[in-house]
Amino acid sequence: MKDQLKNTIDEYLPLRDVVFNTLRHAIITGEFAPGERLMEITLANRLGVSRTPVREAIRKLELEGLVTMIPRKGAQVAKITEKNLRDVIEIRCVLEEFAASLACERITEEEKLEMKDLHQQFVCSAQTHDILDIVEKDEQFHDAIFRATKNDRLITIINNLREQFYRYRMEYVKDIEQHSILVQEHEELMNAIFHKDGESAKEIMHTHLKNQQDGVIQAIQ
Repeated sequence: MKDQLKNTIDEYLPLRDVVFNTLRHAIITGEFAPGERLMEITLANRLGVSRTPVREAIRKLELEGLVTMIPRKGAQVAKITEKNLRDVIEIRCVLEEFAASLACERITEEEKLEMKDLHQQFVCSAQTHDILDIVEKDEQFHDAIFRATKNDRLITIINNLREQFYRYRMEYVKDIEQHSILVQEHEELMNAIFHKDGESAKEIMHTHLKNQQDGVIQAIQ
């Protein structure tokens, strides 16, 4: 575990929540590798807390599927499995294909300009090969699509699943060869939305997400 984790401690939150959020962030961003053991004493020392909030955080992370308990070994970061990945992509396809079709009907001219700007930011980010920044810019582009739906319930559901999606995004963009493909898919998706072509937008979004699935499966096999 990196010493920098301690710097993420937020004194305004209850300690158990701070530890949980800190460890979860370390897992989904890849700071902790899949299969890496989580030692309570080590984590407590790094974070400057007792073992109790660390133990509570690990239990919550297990409920979220980010940590698994191994007999006689203890807690370890859950490995990315093909089954879990397919489950996540299935959910994303349903939600994001629907979002793309709604965006085609409801996007405003102002939102088109915002989406163009976010796409250009993503293009610039992809050229740097900065993984964390690429994931952030990718999320921002997709968020623009969600906002264009004007459906607050849909946006809330997607946001509630954001952490689960994030981990798989990270795995996909680690492959530099995929960056140019992502740029092309974003551009095609944006153009379909601007032309109010709902069917094409759904198909492009489906391909976009399935490509991510296939890329991560190839990486973990």
